[in-house]
Amino acid sequence: MSNKITILQKRSLIGVIKKHKLIILGLGLRGIGHIVKRVNNLSILGMIKKISYLVEILR
Repeated sequence: MSNKITILQKRSLIGVIKKHKLIILGLGLRGIGHIVKRVNNLSILGMIKKISYLVEILR
C-alpha cells in the first residue's frame, strides 16, 4: 500500500444520510470537487467504503 490516498468528493450531500455526512466531514471534504490526501490505513478505507457513492479515489 502507498502511504497517501487522494480522495475527491464527486456528489452533493443534499438528501444523504446524516452518518454519511459526518463521514465526509471526518475525511475533511467540504464540497463537490474538493480533493484531500489522507494516510492510507484501514480506518480511512472503511470510511471510503461506506460513502463510495459520494467520493472517488484518485491514484
